[in-house]
Amino acid sequence: MNNYEVMYIVKPVVEEEAFEAVVAKFENLITANGGTVEKTDRWGKKRLAYEIQDFTEGQYVLVTFSAEPKAVKELDRVMKITDEVMRHMVIKKGE
Repeated sequence: MNNYEVMYIVKPVVEEEAFEAVVAKFENLITANGGTVEKTDRWGKKRLAYEIQDFTEGQYVLVTFSAEPKAVKELDRVMKITDEVMRHMVIKKGE
């Protein structure tokens, strides 16, 4: 298993319950594919460097986890098709 970090930005118009549901969805996806979530940091609402989809703010989340490469591929695929996620980036730690 490799160590990874994923940073993603959730649309600011999402209410608190839906935001927590999105965070839980991705944590459950990692664990369902054999990974382990070490830490989830909710950075809160921050101003974006540039406008994305007519939004100037977003809710940032940073997740540190360990998983196999196939789990990371599935996480990336699901994040791409999730409407609440504006941007995301997965990086392998130690490189």
